[in-house]
Formats: sequence, C-alpha cells, structure tokens
Amino acid sequence: ALELIQADVLARYQRLNGDDTWFLTGTDEHGTSVARAAEKLGKTPAQLADEVADQVKHLIKKLNISNDDFVRTTDKERHWPSVIKLWNQLIDNGDLYKKEYEGLYCVGHEAFIKKSDLVDGVCPLHKTKPETVKEENWFFKLTNYKNEIKNKIESGELEIKPESKKNELLNLLGDAEDVSFSRPASKLKWGIPVPNDPESTLYVWADALTNYISALDYASDEKKFNEYWPADVHLVGKDILRFHAMIWPAMLLSVGLKLPKSIYVHGFINVDGQKMSKTVGNVIDPFKIIEKYGADVVRYFLLREIPSDQDGDFSEEKLIARYNGDLANGLGNLVSRVATLIENNMDSELIYSSSVIDEELKKAVVRIKEKYGRAIDNFLLHEALASVWELISIANVYINDHKPWALAKEDKAEFLTVMTNAVFLIYTLSNFLLDPFVPETARKIREVFGAEEKISQIDGYKFIIKKTTPLFPRLIAKS
Repeated sequence: ALELIQADVLARYQRLNGDDTWFLTGTDEHGTSVARAAEKLGKTPAQLADEVADQVKHLIKKLNISNDDFVRTTDKERHWPSVIKLWNQLIDNGDLYKKEYEGLYCVGHEAFIKKSDLVDGVCPLHKTKPETVKEENWFFKLTNYKNEIKNKIESGELEIKPESKKNELLNLLGDAEDVSFSRPASKLKWGIPVPNDPESTLYVWADALTNYISALDYASDEKKFNEYWPADVHLVGKDILRFHAMIWPAMLLSVGLKLPKSIYVHGFINVDGQKMSKTVGNVIDPFKIIEKYGADVVRYFLLREIPSDQDGDFSEEKLIARYNGDLANGLGNLVSRVATLIENNMDSELIYSSSVIDEELKKAVVRIKEKYGRAIDNFLLHEALASVWELISIANVYINDHKPWALAKEDKAEFLTVMTNAVFLIYTLSNFLLDPFVPETARKIREVFGAEEKISQIDGYKFIIKKTTPLFPRLIAKS
C-alpha cells in the first residue's frame, strides 16, 4: 500500500503542475515463489496470480490511486511480445550466453545469492535457507555494463534517492557478476519460455523488469513508446533496488535504450516496532484499516509518519494520535471555523478580492509552496506534508490573532478582509497542497466552500458555503 500511495502523490503532483503524466503499476506473477505458494494452497499458479491481481486492483480502488495503466506479467498479448523482442535483441547483441552454474538460490529473492550475503546460513531478508542448485542457464553479461552504469550514477544521469541507497548500489556494482537469466523448464514451468529454447524458462526478473516498456507497447507501437520513455521515475522497495539499478539499466544499455532518469527507493512498514510477519502474526490487513478509518486517513498517516526513504512504524495508537492532532484539531478545525463564520455572518457567501490579501500571508504561501515542491522533487513526501501543516498552523494563528467572531459585530469591513484571507489560505490548501496527498479531503473542502477544482479567475469568485458534517470527528482510542 505504501508504494502505491507514494507513487500516486508523485503522479497527482505532476498532473497538478500541468505535466503530461503516465502512472504505471501492475503485478509480477511468474517465478518459483509463486508456483510453490500456489501448490501449498492447492491452486494453479494462474489461479493464484488472478486472485492476487484482483486484490491489488481492489486495493488501488480503495486507496483512490490514480494509475493510468496496470500490467500483469502473465498477459500474453500485452507483456510477452516486448519481453521476447528484448530477449532477441540481447541475443543479437551477444550479451546472452549459456553455461553450467552451481550456486545458492533464494526463492524469496528469485535470485542467486552469495554465501557471504547469508547471516547464520539464511537469507537476512526472507529468513530462509537458500537452495543449492546446479543447472545450465542462460547468462546476461552484466559485467559489460557495470562501469557505464557506475559512471551514470556518479554523474547524476541516473539519479538514485536517497543518497544512502546510491552509495549502497555503487558498492554492489563493484562486485557485480554476470546474471543467470533463465531456469531449466524442468524445474520452473511457470514463466515465459525462452525464445528458441523450450527447455529453458526466462528468469523472473528478466521478464518482470520489462513491464516498464511492455506497457508502452515496445514491441509494436514506436510512437507511444517514444512519447513516454524514458521514465522520469521508477519507485521501488529497498529490497529490489539492485534489480532496478543494475540489471535493468544494463539490459537497456545493451539494446540502446535510454535509462530511467531517477530511481526512488522506499523502506518497509513495521508494526509496533517489528517487521510484518505471518509467523509473528502482526500482518496488517489494509482493507480493514481503510474500512475503519477511510482512505485519506491511511494515506495521510503513512505519508506523514513514515519518512519516504526509511522504514517506519505503524500502530493504530499512532494513527489515532495523528488523526486527532493533525486532521481533527488542525485541518478539520480550521475548515469548520472559517465555514461557520461565513455561514453565520455573511449569508454563506464570500466574493473573493485579491486586493485585501495580507502581504505577509502571500509571502508565507510562496515560501511554503517552494518548500513543498522541493520536498516532493527530492522524494521527501513527509517533509512536503509537514510544510502543508505549517500553513494550516499559520491559518489557525491568523484567525486566533484577528478574532473574526468579534469583528463580525464591531467592524464588518475588517471582518470581510480577515475572512477573505482565511479563504485564500484554505483555497491554497484544497486546490493545491492537499490534493496530491489526500484527494478526497481536498474535494470535500472545495465542496464545503463551493469551489471548483480549477478556478481560472479567482478575483470576483463567489465562494458559497454548504452545510456539512465535520471533516474529521475526533476519535477515542480503545485500550
């Protein structure tokens, strides 16, 4: 859920800025781990893949994710042709060769790993013992490209954020070897057959990484592909960085395609200080949390509480504290106060005039918008949200200092000025700053103030207050 929400913020922000934006997500459905999981459940791999894809699509809908496309790697019509085309290009360029190999295979990673990577004999991430395999596989000449990839990362041509992950990747590149790109079909049938070699099945990452270009019809639609490639951003978990920042760039370099411009790396969600684990029994069901608190509350908590580039902790206690402190007392209270004052003292209408906007407030909005944009551009979404709440605090302080409830009785002209300034701040929040992060909340605020999503001419615009229930009624944590 975290990755989907983070990607959605990036996409919505770019659209808000008027950029032509194409947001892709999907499911990686092949490989040994999927085949074995299906077998344990008494299902075929295809059945399990269908179920998981449906669950992901349902989660996307529940979280209000604005993706433009969804690609499944089992899609023989959309995905497979581009995989086959890319494989054949790698063959033609002499970057694939066959050899017998013996090594340790981590099913969780779907990758060969080194003995030196193990901790007490097990994979440190999946806590499982790797399998010793000896087989004849196709290998990709990653070593042909690792120096070029290193140069592109160091120069910033291929940007990796955060900096710590960039340094980690550069260290990995130094020891990088050629990569196994197939498994024997006798051991792995659940995958794409290697072209012209029915005894081999494509390595899952050679297949899955290609989704970025198969979604753009790389095999058949040059115009569409050139319109959106190279990608501006790949957003990936820290556990799969090496596949996206080593193997994928090497594949692209081999066939003469441009590299993505940036790779943003996110961390994991822990629960009450522990990594989520079925064994521990602390796996959070996102559907239940969304049903209980609402999509925007979940979006806000994860984006605000968990630094974009680090691991973070989830607990309902923390969520409720954030909800009451930030959403109910901060944003919800601001919207309610301003709407009620206009409703009770101005017949629910305010005609906007920019001539009365306070210069210091204008400067604050410009400063916060700049800080907000820089934070998003640097994949520091938690910092962007913190700047939004800085503006909410400024708005609440402004109202407290100017006491419009008293001005309504003593000085109608000054009351109108103060309320226009308050609406200016709320308009900035609902139509700009909040929209990428909590889109449904932004829509509800616009609805309360009778504001359109896009207002071409703000001067003279009539804001009409509509009665509504509180945006965020306070919650009481149950012990």
